[in-house]
This record gives sequence, structure tokens and C-alpha cells, in this order.
Amino acid sequence: MTIIHRYITGLFFKYFSMLLVVVIVIYLSIDLFGKLDNLMEAGLNPVEMLLFFVYKVPLIISQITPVAVLLAVLVVFGIMSRNNEVLALKSSGVSLQYLLAPVLVIGLVLSGALFVFSEAVVPVTISRAHQLEEKNAGERQVMSSREKNIWLKHQRAITYIQYFDPSENAIYGVSTIFFDDAFRLNRRIDAEKGIYQNGQWRLSSAMQQRFDGTDKSPESKFYETMTVELAIAPEDLRRVAQSVETMSFSRLKQYIEKVELEGYGATQYKVDLYAKTAYPAICLIMSLIGAALALRGKTREGMAVSFSYGIVTAFIYWSLYSFCLSLGYGEILPPLISAWMANLVFFCAAGWMVINLE
Repeated sequence: MTIIHRYITGLFFKYFSMLLVVVIVIYLSIDLFGKLDNLMEAGLNPVEMLLFFVYKVPLIISQITPVAVLLAVLVVFGIMSRNNEVLALKSSGVSLQYLLAPVLVIGLVLSGALFVFSEAVVPVTISRAHQLEEKNAGERQVMSSREKNIWLKHQRAITYIQYFDPSENAIYGVSTIFFDDAFRLNRRIDAEKGIYQNGQWRLSSAMQQRFDGTDKSPESKFYETMTVELAIAPEDLRRVAQSVETMSFSRLKQYIEKVELEGYGATQYKVDLYAKTAYPAICLIMSLIGAALALRGKTREGMAVSFSYGIVTAFIYWSLYSFCLSLGYGEILPPLISAWMANLVFFCAAGWMVINLE
């Protein structure tokens, strides 16, 4: 590695580390005020609360690393441009593409590292954070298998759900057992599917059984559709159902195969699966865009201008990225294309900017 490349690399990791620390502190400070009441209601002691926020740090790092890369590159080349270092290097015959070499390597390394980090560390720590958050959460949620099967205890009933589709607030393979005040079985409802509408669950292909407390066979009745009130909302199911954040790429792939084997749609999970491969690549794209913006003389006015360009660029990217994912969730775009579309657009833009630097 040449002296110039070592200099750029050293400056990058200096500002990259500073930005990571600052953003983590700000993120945790905001999260503290938002989560403190919930954690206290869950019965967590101060040590457990501290552990909860410690477990959130890896997730925060994985989320903000691409933005930190962009800002760090903008700051480094912005400072070099302001100090006329880039001009001096160009006068000495150093090309702008030569200055991009360490940035390209850093982007590639951080993309690979972010993928490994998101696979090996984040699922473990976020699972532990969820376990702490759900501690003593009350009678609405008692047990979840954290696979495709969900068990919930609510009021005087126990509900089993074979599969929950968060994209349409639908539940499949539903069985609910109701008990009286003495906790004796008095009613059971089984249904193929349920849709949440206006605060109630509309069940289809349902069978209701009533028990009178004797040894007689229960009274059974079949319904094409029926409406029932359950103390369960889609928000509760999202909290206890399988979370994509807690699954690695291989585990999520296995989960999709299980869901599809049962005959259910898994489009949303497929989009999230491909997003796990697309997201780390943002580091490389952001490093190229940041360098191209800075070396074109867009940030020589100072660090404030660099941050402004970085925030605007990140906002445009995340807006496009979220929009494409939404198209994938809605089955308008194939899952693979929806996850990689924003990366492809920005990579082309970055390539065009780099080629036209001189």
C-alpha cells in the first residue's frame, strides 16, 4: 500500500469510527426515552435494561454503517479538497481514479464484513434483546415457538396459529380454545383462515364446538364465514411471530421452504431474504458515490456541506430502497429485483460519476 493510500485509509477509519460512535450514542439516547416505560412495565431491573441496550448496539451498527461510510468518504475528500491536497496530487500526475482505489477496497471489505456481522452477530443479540423486552409481558403473550407455529394465551383462551402472513394481516390454521371462570373447556373454534377487519377476526371454513361440561359429544356447527372477537391484534402477532431480524440468511431460507411446503405464500420473506444480500453491498455503492461527489469539488466548502450532501444522498437512496421493497411485498416486482433495484440504480449512477471524474 502506497503512502497516499495509507493516508486516505487512515483518515477514513478515523472519521468512520467517530461517526459510528456519535450516531450510536444519539440512537441509544432516543431509544432510551422511547423504550424505558415498556422495559419498566416488563419488570426489568437496571442491569437487564442495560443489557437490552447493549444487545441493540450490533443492530444499530449494521443499520448505520452504510451511511457512516458515505459521510466518512465525503469528509475525507472534502477536507483534502479544502486543503488543496487533491489539487497538489493532481498536479503531480496522480489521477483521481488512483485516489479511488483505497475507497473501493474499503467499500468491498466493509460490505463483506457487514454481511458476516449481520449473519453471525445481529440475529443472536437481537433475539436476546427481544427476550428481555418480552419478559413478564403480561397475559396477552405467553408462548411462541418462534418458528411457523405460534401459541398465545389471552384472557381465558389459548390460540394456536399455524402461520401468520403480516402482509395482509391473515392467519392460517387457527384453533382457539375457550375456558370458563373455573378454567373448564366450554368452546373451541377451528378455521382455515382468518382476516383482521375492524377490530375483529373474520374466519373462513370454520367449525365451532360447544361443551356443556359432561361426557356428551360437543355440539358442532360449521360456518363458511364467522366473526369472532379475540384479544389478539396483528401487532401482537408481529411481536411474537418469527422476526426476520432474528434469522440468518440460511435460517430464513429454510423458513421460507417450510412455509411454502405448507402451501402458504412467502413473498414478503423472500424479499427480506434477498434484502439480506443486497443491504451489505450498500457500503461499496456509498463509498463510490461519496468519493465521486467529493472529488468533483462538491464538498470543498467544509464538513457541514459534506454532511448535507451525505444526508440528501442517503435520504434519496433509502426512499428508493424502501419503495422498491414495498413493490416486492405487494408482488408488483419479483423479490430479487425489488431487493436489488435501488442498488443497481445507484451503482450505475456511481459508475457514471466515477468515469466522468476527470
